[in-house]
Amino acid sequence: MCEAIGQFGPGLEPPTQDSLREKLLEEEYARTKSLLQEREAEKMKNGCSIMTDAWTDRKRRSIMNLCTNSADGTSFISSKEMSDVSHTSEVIFELVDKAIEDIGPENVVQVVTDNASNNMGAKKLLFEKRPNIFWTSCATHTINLMLQGIGNLARFKKVIEQAKAFTIFVYGHTRTLECMRHFTEGKEIVRPGVTRFASTFLTLSSILEKKDQLRKMVVHSRWDSLRDVKSKKGKDATTIILNPTFWKDVKQTVSVFEPLFRVLRLVDGDVKPSMGFIYGEILKAKREVKEALGNIESRFKEVIAVVDKKMKGRLDSPLHLTAYLLNPHYSYANPSIFDEPTITEGFISCVETFYYHDEDKQDQAAHVELRKFQNREGPFNKKLARTFQNFDYNPASWWRLYGTEVPALQKMATRILSLTSSASGCERNWSGFEAIHTKRRNRLTTTRLNKLVYIQFNSKLLNRREKIKSKKINDVLLSNETTEVQGFLHENGDDCALVVYRDEEEEEEMEGTGIPWSVLGDAVGAEEQLQLRRSARVRELYEGEEFESDKEEFDEDEDDYLEPY
Repeated sequence: MCEAIGQFGPGLEPPTQDSLREKLLEEEYARTKSLLQEREAEKMKNGCSIMTDAWTDRKRRSIMNLCTNSADGTSFISSKEMSDVSHTSEVIFELVDKAIEDIGPENVVQVVTDNASNNMGAKKLLFEKRPNIFWTSCATHTINLMLQGIGNLARFKKVIEQAKAFTIFVYGHTRTLECMRHFTEGKEIVRPGVTRFASTFLTLSSILEKKDQLRKMVVHSRWDSLRDVKSKKGKDATTIILNPTFWKDVKQTVSVFEPLFRVLRLVDGDVKPSMGFIYGEILKAKREVKEALGNIESRFKEVIAVVDKKMKGRLDSPLHLTAYLLNPHYSYANPSIFDEPTITEGFISCVETFYYHDEDKQDQAAHVELRKFQNREGPFNKKLARTFQNFDYNPASWWRLYGTEVPALQKMATRILSLTSSASGCERNWSGFEAIHTKRRNRLTTTRLNKLVYIQFNSKLLNRREKIKSKKINDVLLSNETTEVQGFLHENGDDCALVVYRDEEEEEEMEGTGIPWSVLGDAVGAEEQLQLRRSARVRELYEGEEFESDKEEFDEDEDDYLEPY
């Protein structure tokens, strides 16, 4: 903008307030819509997903986001304030159903949400009206629950608490923090802003990378001369770093978390459609977890039980199983997949849903065309078709090229394998929403507010997609809630974190507390009160110009999604 003003030269007259609020806003809104036309064509060709999630901002406004996702990426539809209504299953169903109607029922393949009971109720209502549309659970949410569940196991919880105690002590005092930065050459242990998920894994990995530097620090005279180190907590922090068992446990915990974290990067990155890979990669992660624990059942039994429990009914639905079967990266590498009862039953169920009320297509896909795919008949046997061996290939494009002799199965495969498995892309405008609707701009009408958010959010998504295509951005986990790492910065830090995800199991655990899920963790009230709870070390991490993260590359545009301290 500044460059354009400079090119115009002196005498530029700025637009009037009325022009900004009306004419120019409408023009920019129309321009943004036109830029999304390519994605509209993709939706009509290969279908799309509708993603929805609700949140409560610091002004206690309850807001629900609606987005669509196709193979070309995520597009924002609208944000609706719902402070005056309860988030019942019926309300959610009506919002989703209207979005389906606006997009076109024939263009929507699935709806993706978290596992809250009201969403599951809406799922049942949608199935009654639109039995050919799938409703799936957010993979990012589910995998994060797996990591949390594993972290709560006694064998891992102890080392996590020790790591927290050390980081809380170091970041709680200016002198200890300066000493740590001296020995780590300015690099931080915790990296707020890197992720809203799996912060435990990232922090433990960061600590493990600095093992030699931290051990050297706590035996150096510079550390020993600090007054804070002579306190009980200081002595405990020193003992933790010098304890060989602590480092052994950190290494094992990281090795157990890492396979699942890689899957989390896949489903949260929005770099490529993940539906065709999520089930196969979780199976691979389970094998790697077993190997990390020596393939000894007594050692991995609890961990695998957590993964299976969170996965059941969420990431092993007929849609996930069918995507796994139709992705030759897995089924051609392991032909026994075609004979597994669980997989074949899921496939049949998926065919019945996808081609609802079309028994001819169901019979053709399940009884004729699947056999051709399994036996690699016709184009499936071409030499060029072996590109499936590369993990980075696009399975939907593969089916468009080589599935021409199996049209019913081809249509089903290209649509399913073009789907996302996560709703995390639906959240990336939350801080943007708050930045637009501030105390000074609280007279914005709902229509104008939605248009401003629509323009800002979709423009960022389009820019980010271009960077992904040009490979100038990594599929790192992006942050919306910087408070997610507070537990590693100060005591009781999780108290100020907003609840992003809900789960039926989590809701059962909260029964009797009297705390609504929408405001859990925000109970301190006013924004000013919340500000007082934040550690000065956290503000320093964000405001300091010399902050250097550990071997991470970030997209500069994504910083706008963060809530600044």
